[in-house]
Parts: sequence; structure tokens; C-alpha cells
Amino acid sequence: MFTVAALYRFTRFENPEILRAPLLEACTAAGVCGTLLLAREGINGTIAGPRAGVDAVLGHIRCLPGCADLRWTESVARERPFGRMKVRLKREIVTMGQPHVGPGASVGRYVEPRDWNALVRAPDIALIDTRNAYEVAIGTFEGAIDPGTQSFRDFPAWWAANRERFHNRRIAMFCTGGIRCEKSTSFLRGQGVEEVFHLKGGILGYLDQVPEAESLWRGACFVFDGRVSVEHGLREGPHVLCHACRRPLAPGDLARPDYEEGVRCHKCAGEYSPPRRARFRERHRQVRLAKARGARHLGRSGRPGKTG
Repeated sequence: MFTVAALYRFTRFENPEILRAPLLEACTAAGVCGTLLLAREGINGTIAGPRAGVDAVLGHIRCLPGCADLRWTESVARERPFGRMKVRLKREIVTMGQPHVGPGASVGRYVEPRDWNALVRAPDIALIDTRNAYEVAIGTFEGAIDPGTQSFRDFPAWWAANRERFHNRRIAMFCTGGIRCEKSTSFLRGQGVEEVFHLKGGILGYLDQVPEAESLWRGACFVFDGRVSVEHGLREGPHVLCHACRRPLAPGDLARPDYEEGVRCHKCAGEYSPPRRARFRERHRQVRLAKARGARHLGRSGRPGKTG
């Protein structure tokens, strides 16, 4: 089993580029894989590896400026969920494209997972899923509003077009691990919305802490690693990834006539040109050859550089 740790921390890194090489070296030495993003506003990412290795990397991160009280969500994976270790420098650790929005400004009120059900059942609450459409498609909270966004950058425009729907209503928001809500709730506060709530620890925290019998969650939660999805108790879900369009697929989708492993699925059957399909087919051939040799093909896994 691999230990998987999803983490983020908003803090001020004056020179994140100086932190990159030592962090990558610590991860490599510990036998840890995954993706970590560094920006002036902090750190975000998911790592996986042996228990001792993950602990060593978390210890390194906690020594970074402002990260002493770092929190993270843990789960396990049966197989190595990332092909390699990447530490990347970014403008934002979660990209909204709103430079004045973030936890340095006013944010929503955190709600513990155990208190979430009572809040979202209130008649004056509008429950908004801040994730992207491909994530919402495989699971969300009962009664949640899906903005239908393709990117987190789309959220401000969606709000501008729909804000009148929520006049005189309190807003509750959620995302995978909580980081997108740090910015989306800050954005709404800046737009004049007074009562905004934020699921602490995100969906992952909820699925980990709330018993399935009491849960308002329906379906699975997309995760940005080779597991593709998790369910209650953070056990691995049934989904696989289309390695052409990177969208999650349910087991039944593999029986559809448009599905060709590594090349296309019913969601992207009309989206790519024949030359690109040929490249996908060759990439998949290389994956099969690597697997036959007992090696791991270091192609993309999940949607690289993103966590939720």
C-alpha cells in the first residue's frame, strides 16, 4: 500500500524558486512521487509513497516559512498513483486568475464535516460545487448546483451571470480538498456576499469523517492521481481515466462502442483529428510494451499540476 497525502498551505514565499530544488531532492530521497506546486502564495499538491517517505517529506514542508501547522488529508492506494515526482513553480497554487483574491483577504466561514449536513439542509442555503464539470459528473452532494465550468478560471464569469439567482440566500461551497474554496469564498466576499461557508477539508475530509449511512454525498470523488476516484472512507473508486481526453469513465463506459483503450471514449469520440488519434494509439502501444517489460511508462497520470 502507498500512503497518499493531499495538502495545501497559503503562506508567503518570497523566493519560491529557492525552495524548489531542496524540496524535489527531499522527495526523491524519500522515494516519494506526486506533484507539488510552489508559488509566492504557498504550496499545493499530492504526494504518495511509503509511510516513512511521506512522513519525511511532510516534515520538510513543515519547516518551510509559515508551514509549521500544515494540515493534510491521507488515504491509501494499492498501486503507485504517480509516475514520477514533479515540483513546479507557478503564479498561483490554484489558478483563478483573480490576483487580489485569496486567503489574505476575507474568506468564508469554515464548517467542520460533522456540521456540514445540518448547514446544507437549511432552506435558505444555496449549495455550490466549485469544481469542474468532468469532476461533478461522477459525484457531488445531494442538491448541489453545478456551474458547468471547464476551468476554475471560469467561476468568476459564471457568478457574474448567475448572481441574481442567489439574492438573499446564504452560500455554501465545496471542492475536493478545500483549496479552491479558499479563493471562491474570498471572491464572493469581495462581491458583497456576506454569508459564505466553506467545507473544511473539502470532500476528502467529509468522505473520511462522515459515516456513509449519514452521508449526503452521491457518487465518487475525482482525484488528481492514478486512482482517478475515491468513495466513502477514501477507498479507491471504480473509475478509470480516458488517456485521450483525461476524463473519468465508469466501468460501464468501457463497453461502449466508441471506447478504445488509450485512444478515445464516448466523451471525446468527435474531438480529435486522425493524426492525434494515431499519436494516442502509439503512446498506448508504448505503455503496453513498458508493462510487458515490468517497467512503468512515465506518461501523464491524472490531470498533472492540479489538486483540488
